Amino acid sequence: MATYDYDLAIIGGGAAGLTVASGAAQLGARTLLIEKEPALGGDCLHFGCVPSKTLIHSARLYHSLKSCADFGLPEVEQRPVDFSRIAERIRSVIATIQEHDSVQRFCRLGVDVRFGAPRFVDEHQIDLDGKRISARSWVIATGSSSTRPHGAGLSNLSYLTNKEIFSLNHLPASLVILGAGPIAIEMAQAFCRLGSQVTVIQRSSQILSKEDQDLADAVMSAMEAEGVRFLLNAVVIGVRKKENGQELVVATGAGEETVLAEQVLVAQGRSPNIEGLGLTEIGVAHTAAGITVDSRMRTNHGHIYAPGDVNGRFQFTHAAGHEGGVVVANAVFRLPRKVNTRWMPWCTYCDPELASIGMNEKRAKEAGITYSVWTEEFAVNDRAIAQGEGRGKLKLLLDGNENPLGVQILGPVAGEILGEWVAVLNSGMKLSALAGAIHPYPTLSEINKRVAGSYLSPKIFSSTVRKGLKLIFQLKGAVDNPCSRI
Repeated sequence: MATYDYDLAIIGGGAAGLTVASGAAQLGARTLLIEKEPALGGDCLHFGCVPSKTLIHSARLYHSLKSCADFGLPEVEQRPVDFSRIAERIRSVIATIQEHDSVQRFCRLGVDVRFGAPRFVDEHQIDLDGKRISARSWVIATGSSSTRPHGAGLSNLSYLTNKEIFSLNHLPASLVILGAGPIAIEMAQAFCRLGSQVTVIQRSSQILSKEDQDLADAVMSAMEAEGVRFLLNAVVIGVRKKENGQELVVATGAGEETVLAEQVLVAQGRSPNIEGLGLTEIGVAHTAAGITVDSRMRTNHGHIYAPGDVNGRFQFTHAAGHEGGVVVANAVFRLPRKVNTRWMPWCTYCDPELASIGMNEKRAKEAGITYSVWTEEFAVNDRAIAQGEGRGKLKLLLDGNENPLGVQILGPVAGEILGEWVAVLNSGMKLSALAGAIHPYPTLSEINKRVAGSYLSPKIFSSTVRKGLKLIFQLKGAVDNPCSRI
């Protein structure tokens, strides 16, 4: 029987890798964690979720000063933003959270943490700085990076990605964003609110292309009202250097136009971080989209796992954490646990936020599923009215048997409101139980109860029920035209 240096070794110290390392070590497995970057935490902590939400909150507070008069407050003079101070706060927030992902914490858990760029030399062994290290099982959790811009006219484009955008030393006067996915939309609104002139260039006819068009269009309308410019069905075909930035030549349905940009942010998707790992040499199946895995996160080599962004399935931190937990169950406990993504939630942190769980209309149509839609508007939610945040709605999708397919919420703190649906759908709770649950008043989450009630009302107050009650209890029936007496 072969002997190995470690029971389990992980390449990548992001959400998936840290989940596996923590779980495996605490269960008694001899665990190695290798990270290429100088600190643990991965893209989410250093260049993604944490800095972006910190920036978005600063931008929201600054933007709210414009509407003081709408809330009966004196108007406030807005001074120009010093972006270096925002960048400093972003670094401070990262440093605070970094303590949870520190080398010291994982060492205390019993994890051997090393830094460097490993490369597989065979199925159980890697080379790290000239030293061979073996493990019975391996976990590749190297994440993903922003896809490089592609196109005939972009060879001389100077651009930023999510790795550079949060550490600028000043606010760009003009910012062009290539792409219109969640990262692009969040950054477009934030920088516009801080004072940049922002233009979003999207190749297709819709922003947030995975979302239902009615909700995506509502997001776009809200952002256009704030000053963000959108060019849809548009492609950059040329770049000219200027003294104060770059001039992009854009082909649109109406012809060509030029857009000046002090800075350009590329947010056109993500690519797996697999270069230099030696995967081809050891026969690990992979494509440009990511490492191929089964429902247990195993590659075609059963002892090598690939959770998180690197497999290209779901590029969410919470998905990476879930998949990491599945790896621990399979690699340490040897239990055949599978990933369950039926009720995978996600949220785009624009304003209003757009949060989803399960299927939306677009996915239901693609799957050929018959469905009905039940909606509730924030415009009639008392808390939303009081806060001046009545934009948006909730959509509940039911299949032909009236079982939930999914929920989409466009509205204030939609990601937080979605939390109730995470519990309801994963537990199999009936909509009648949600409709009968007592919610504090006034809260935004009452919209969940109301949409469940809207679904049940036609059944409870049907003519059949009224006739039955009239017969059993000898009810006299509703008053005829009572308003005529007013």
